[in-house]
Amino acid sequence: MVSPSMTTYNSTLLFNPTQAARVLVVDDDIDTTDLLKIILEPNAFEVFTANSGLEGVEMVRELNPDVVILDLLMPGLDGMGVCKEVRQFSQVPILVLSAVSKPGIVAEALNVGADDYLTKPMKSSVLIAHLKKLVRRSRAEQDANRENQPSPE
Repeated sequence: MVSPSMTTYNSTLLFNPTQAARVLVVDDDIDTTDLLKIILEPNAFEVFTANSGLEGVEMVRELNPDVVILDLLMPGLDGMGVCKEVRQFSQVPILVLSAVSKPGIVAEALNVGADDYLTKPMKSSVLIAHLKKLVRRSRAEQDANRENQPSPE
């Protein structure tokens, strides 16, 4: 579980808090998705939730979020399956947030497409810092791609 302490962390270094980052939380535990929403919304994140792997994949297609927080242990399509499916059509940053800390599982998640991995429980400030890092990188890549596009004449 994420610790609600230190939820007021607000670093503006390379992260524009006036432009809310769209976060999709995919976890079958409704209490977890609700808690993450409470923690993230005051910190410049617009939070959407999906409570199954299949719903999460569809919401990535529809919402085009800035970052996805993904649990591994879900019935049906688990987090590894969600990573594989999403990587077939999107490069959205995926942060796995899981109670599983076995090195082999962490490595597998990163190998199938996750960009970051955090183990529950952890401080909310650490989660927020990791999310901001992923959003900064993603937005910088998008800006670079736009700059490299030929201008219409």
